[in-house]
Amino acid sequence: MSTPPLIGLVDWRLPVRGEGAVDLAFRYRVDGLQFDLGGPGRGPRLDSAPGAVRRLRRTADAAGVSPLAVAANVLNDIGLTAAAGTPDAARVRDVLSRLLDTGEELGAPLVFVPSFRRSAIDSERALLRTAEVLRTAADRAASRGLLLASENVLPARSAVRLAEEVGSPAFRLLLDSYNPVAAGLDVPGLVADAGPWLADQIHLKDGRAGTAATPLLGDGDGRVTETVDAVARHLPGVAAAVLENDHRDGDGPRLRADLDRTRALARRMDRSRTETAQPCHSY
Repeated sequence: MSTPPLIGLVDWRLPVRGEGAVDLAFRYRVDGLQFDLGGPGRGPRLDSAPGAVRRLRRTADAAGVSPLAVAANVLNDIGLTAAAGTPDAARVRDVLSRLLDTGEELGAPLVFVPSFRRSAIDSERALLRTAEVLRTAADRAASRGLLLASENVLPARSAVRLAEEVGSPAFRLLLDSYNPVAAGLDVPGLVADAGPWLADQIHLKDGRAGTAATPLLGDGDGRVTETVDAVARHLPGVAAAVLENDHRDGDGPRLRADLDRTRALARRMDRSRTETAQPCHSY
């Protein structure tokens, strides 16, 4: 019997962060949270003071909210692809070190780095430099029992090549249901081609091209249901379906509606993969 995915939220898309996000997740009966490491322009640092991460873990444990992952979104502002020997490369190393320390102390199974804006993988040099940096980080993640993932909008062939260049069993690709759509990619096709390298946590998000509005999950042009069906076919054992729609405005009814849709999609995913796994009998 399969285990349905946990339902998660990301704290960087909520009106509260850290322990406040844990309280919110408890009120909305959410199973887990992905936390942002924080930093300049990215909100409070999770590791802002000695004991802060341990305190957050105790709060999460008491609420029954699982720490799912830690993200280093500040790398979008620094540049993961910064050339070796530069001040930005040193800052990247520091952030990655803090990310691994925080993920381990928080008890999260996954840490991940985004590749957008200044960290965008937009050339051969950028891909090779990203792989070089993440190869070292993945080795360190493995020694701590963590998985390290990259969130990016590479086409399937390039995404698989990145995973192969990193070459670590502790490395994964983090699937987002909308960012690749916004980049003009076919997400179900991406799932089919890159399935073996995908992390077992996925971001569920929707949007509408040409607008800044965030529609409810499934009401935009993200083909979320098709992506979920592809995940059920090609990525068995998804551990967490994580809602990443923007809910920083504090609109409670809209958050509840989005969580209801996330739960429905998680049930669909679980049901579809169970049916796919059933043996076929002929009479």
